[in-house]
Amino acid sequence: MQWFGKGSGDVEDRRSSGGGGRTILGGGVGIIVVVLGLIFGKDLTGLVSQVPGNAGGAQVEGKMGVPEDEQGRFVSNILQSTYEVWEQEFQKMGQTYENPKLVLFRDGVQTACGNASADVGPFYCPGDHKVYIDLSFYDDLKNRFGAAGDFAQAYVIAHEVGHHVQNLLGISEKLDQARGQVSEKEYNRLSVKLELQADFFAGLWAHHAQNLKDFKLEEGDIEEALTAANAIGDDKLQKQANGDIQPDSFTHGTSAQRVFWFKKGFETGDMKQGDTFNANNL
Repeated sequence: MQWFGKGSGDVEDRRSSGGGGRTILGGGVGIIVVVLGLIFGKDLTGLVSQVPGNAGGAQVEGKMGVPEDEQGRFVSNILQSTYEVWEQEFQKMGQTYENPKLVLFRDGVQTACGNASADVGPFYCPGDHKVYIDLSFYDDLKNRFGAAGDFAQAYVIAHEVGHHVQNLLGISEKLDQARGQVSEKEYNRLSVKLELQADFFAGLWAHHAQNLKDFKLEEGDIEEALTAANAIGDDKLQKQANGDIQPDSFTHGTSAQRVFWFKKGFETGDMKQGDTFNANNL
């Protein structure tokens, strides 16, 4: 994959202080994160705690702008490409897209959704409309899950931005409204639908990004994304962890499902094809 643009300045870099930095008063009440650990396939709410008094709880402000290091610039470039794609898609729907910000951190981070450990993996917080990532996750993606390559990394960002799109469109509310109102099995089923749609949106991003003037897909890029999607399916993760697969506990979808919905998004590039909530078969 090649990118020739300058990248997005909407990257907030908190890495130098490991989650520290200048404290500011953040806005909005946020209790849990929409995506609780992309790679773990389970609810990691224990690693995301509510910030005390979070009706404007203390948050941390990092350095804004395009990062100077190579990995930071890469993430910034991918973020910018998602802006361009989703602005076009929202225009087609007669709506205005609100760009999310992306926060780089190390070890732990304060968010409008609470304090989060890097162990949760990359996540999106609807309370502040920000994507959070500790870039050491990419080492895990490569070494632990065998999903190497820059486009595998791009897929991760596009998936989290997909959750931002769901938040803006009111889709995430389906899961929020169900919390505490349905059985754990049914809630997990809805969570799978939400995650698979985010995979579809990541594929849709890739479909349209290849037509951007400053973006170029190369041979093998899509295969890298598919390898990543396949590596982090609930069935594969559970089998690796304890050899036992429990479908009722799935929260992100099987490897085959994640690959299918990413491919469908990439091949169609059509928002109307990504309604996982009403799909007869996932």
